[in-house]
Amino acid sequence: MLNETPRSSRLHIGIFGRRNVGKSTLVNALTGQQIALVSELAGTTTDPVYKSMEILPIGPVTLIDTAGLDDTGTLGDLRVNRTRQVLDSTDLALLVFSATQSDTDCELAWYEELRQRDIPVIGVVNRIDEGDVDDTAWRKLFSIPFVKVSAKLGTHIDSLISVIKDYGPRDYELPTLAADLVCEGDNVVLVAPPDLQSPKGRLKLIQTQVIRDLLDNHISALVTTERELPVLLDSLKEPPDLVITDSQYFDEVAKMLPKTVRLTSFSIILARFKGDLGIMAEGARAISNLRSGDKVLIAEACTHHALKGDIAREKLPQWLQECVGGPLDITVARGIDFPEDLSSYRLIVHCGSCMFNRRQVMNRVERAVEAGIPITNFGLAIAYMEGIMDRALSPFASRQFPSEVPLRA
Repeated sequence: MLNETPRSSRLHIGIFGRRNVGKSTLVNALTGQQIALVSELAGTTTDPVYKSMEILPIGPVTLIDTAGLDDTGTLGDLRVNRTRQVLDSTDLALLVFSATQSDTDCELAWYEELRQRDIPVIGVVNRIDEGDVDDTAWRKLFSIPFVKVSAKLGTHIDSLISVIKDYGPRDYELPTLAADLVCEGDNVVLVAPPDLQSPKGRLKLIQTQVIRDLLDNHISALVTTERELPVLLDSLKEPPDLVITDSQYFDEVAKMLPKTVRLTSFSIILARFKGDLGIMAEGARAISNLRSGDKVLIAEACTHHALKGDIAREKLPQWLQECVGGPLDITVARGIDFPEDLSSYRLIVHCGSCMFNRRQVMNRVERAVEAGIPITNFGLAIAYMEGIMDRALSPFASRQFPSEVPLRA
């Protein structure tokens, strides 16, 4: 639905625990609906299941039901690895225990991984209808809040929602996309050419999000294509206060505008909103260090079917190789697929990631920084290769969120 909050803009709550502790039943209890398949058979949930919904008074969230942490065998190992991938997008973790269990070795191992990733954790003791438990020792061992519930009977679910509200992160998403780049009453022109890979009759997700962000802040949003841009500019009494374009038309749009008009792109806006603009700008400048034969990773968040002229598979590789002056060894990763070992790459170029939440993007940024590999995104890379990156970054000059993880030498 066009009027729903996109999954990527919701608080992601991952639900983790052993097989048959009642994770899927807990999802149903939190939603008030029979959404997740529930069975007494251990291992019913095999792949992560995402459910976007509203939990009042928290607001829009995505609940992620996962396979059991103690799954075994060849398939079990694959399921646990899929569960581990969920950590990349988890803003808040519910670690589910059974009131009838005695040891906590499995949970302690996962809690340590959650702690290392700085993911806040709430302990949920389920199945209190089958027997109560003194969780005092668990509270000391895990140093997290615990809530006792019966997901089956709905007991204390309101208490759990209250703890989620109080304990959940507030910074899982930045407060604005583009409205802070201008002032109330300003005019912003959005150059949004139709995209053949977007669903018929719709704009790209980031384009609709920027429009809504501007309108919510009492800023006029004038939408056009690159072909009609000259006509729109001629109709305005004053030049626009900001122009935001599709990155693929950077050069064309820049030539139409007076140099005094501030210009950036939807992709660069996402570099700040989803990731780290400072690190990604430095990554774009690293294009000058590429040499023929170097390995480059191009990563996309979505998994659409590639059409002729696809930016990740055709346009970017062509532009990068023209800039370098020779062939490059280019790999394209899609969706949640992302190489474990980044050490062989000389550059990572990521899409804007409108389909990922901020934690997913920052996990990849931090991994690249730890490996000493420059990382940028499509818009910044294109702006650099077009020779207009300084202009494309100028709207953020006094508003850029500082980089907390400097690139290694």
